[in-house]
Parts: sequence; C-alpha cells; structure tokens
Amino acid sequence: MRVFVTGASGFVGSAVVKELLGAGHQVLGLARSDAAAEAVARAGADVQRGGLEDLDSLKSGAAGADGVIHTAFIHDFSKFAENSQVDKRAIEALGAALAGSNRPLIVTSGTALVAPGRVATEDMLVPDANGIPRVSEQTAQAMAAQGVRAASVRLPPTVHGVGDHGFIPQIIAIAREKGVSAYVGDGQNRWPAVHRLDAAVLYRLILEKAGAEGTWHGVAEQGVPTKEIAEVIARRLGLPLVSKPAEEAAGHFGFLGYFFGLDCPASSDRTQAEFGWRPTGPSLLPDLENAGYFAG
Repeated sequence: MRVFVTGASGFVGSAVVKELLGAGHQVLGLARSDAAAEAVARAGADVQRGGLEDLDSLKSGAAGADGVIHTAFIHDFSKFAENSQVDKRAIEALGAALAGSNRPLIVTSGTALVAPGRVATEDMLVPDANGIPRVSEQTAQAMAAQGVRAASVRLPPTVHGVGDHGFIPQIIAIAREKGVSAYVGDGQNRWPAVHRLDAAVLYRLILEKAGAEGTWHGVAEQGVPTKEIAEVIARRLGLPLVSKPAEEAAGHFGFLGYFFGLDCPASSDRTQAEFGWRPTGPSLLPDLENAGYFAG
C-alpha cells in the first residue's frame, strides 16, 4: 500500500514510517520544515511538504494514497482548544479526500480522559460532558458516514522510548528545576504506557486489516503508579522524593499538575485480541533507566 503519514518526522510518526517501510509499504510523509523533510527522506519515504493548517496539501497527500495514518498534533497545551480545532479541520480534509473510497483513515487520540478513576476500555466513548477540546475520534467517526474506513488509536499519556519529548521529560525537567522529584497525593494514581515501537506496530496492523473500523487502545501497561515514576526520577537525579497535595500540584507542575495527578488506567485486551498485537518493547520504568531520559 501507499500510505500518507502526517507527523512523519515526529516521535510516534517516525516509528510508524519505519514500521510501514519495513513491512513493504510505500510511505508519503508530511513535512512542515526543511529539517522534517530531510528526516522523512532519510528514513526512505517520499516527502509531501505542508503542515496541519495546509488543507490543500493534506487533501493532495491523501488523494494519492491507499490509506492515511494521522499522528500529527500541535502539542502546545497553552492553546489546546485552538490546536484541537486545527486537528479537527485536518481530519476533515483528509476524510474529504478519501470519501466514498472505503480507504482507511487512522487518527490518533488519547486514553487519559476517557474514564478517570476507572479502567478505560475500547468501547467507552469520550464523555462530551467533560468539555474535552480534542475531537479527533468524533471527527473520524463522522468521516465513516462518508465512505471512509475510519479508525482511532488511543495512546496513553506515556508513549516512551529514545527521543521522547512528551510528559515524562517535562516532569524530569521540573524535578531538576525545583530540586525535588514530586508526585501528587499518595502517588497511587496510575498512568498507562506503551513503547513507541509497539505503538507503531499497532497502527500498521489496523491499516492492513479490512473491517478494522472503530476505536483501539495502543496500551502495553494498564497503569504504572506515578509515585514509582517519581521514585526513578529521584534516584537518578539524586533528589529528595516528596508528595504534593492536589491543591499544590498546579503550582509545582504547571499544566502537568492535573495530568500527573490523574488516575487513568486503560486496557487493550480487546485490541490485542482483535489484531494479535503483543507489545514486546521495554516497559516504562526500565526504559526510564536506559533510554537516555537523564542524559545531559
């Protein structure tokens, strides 16, 4: 298949590109900058120049593809609502190019806000009552009514591995700045996790399987207590381990205070059974020790 991948030079997207090429597919990767274009070409993929707000470029890339995997998102949480609308319009553009063809469109979402305090499963819907700005799943579902084979991959808040620039590196940076490694409350709230290479395999399996519409969970570990994450950080940085009350979390962690205090376990049992997906990468805590998180 010829697959159009957005976010092709990103942390997850670059792993998807490598996985697809290794399985014999052709890849056209979206690249916004010269550096991104060089990275995509170096990986062995063709390059489509443009960004998420270049809807003509998105439509062009999708129109010439046998399927689309959408991993790009603007990760500026100070403009989360605005960036979620950019994402919505991008998915609509991709879907418009695929309309009536029954070609696959796989978009990316998250598990964290599906069912806080309970184990999120694939059949649970993102609750509208929460006012969650990101609507990638809902937008993809709307595309299904237009003859698109739409699927959503929910990723956990911790997608880890070499090159990670997500929540965990930010928490490490906060610990360095504050001089303590903190967790919220008793630290027994759980974060699910997956290695980026395992996530990439799942995207490919969904792409390749006819009838794979719906919502799927790219989760390898159901829930790692956040205190255990903070313990590794404290030990590796030689810092005190401390608890922060929930009311002080925002002051210590900034916007991450809410997320790091969230209990958001998630299961991928249905996903693993459907696709025979078996994560084989390192789990989160060993990966923190070995994937360069504390270099420099």
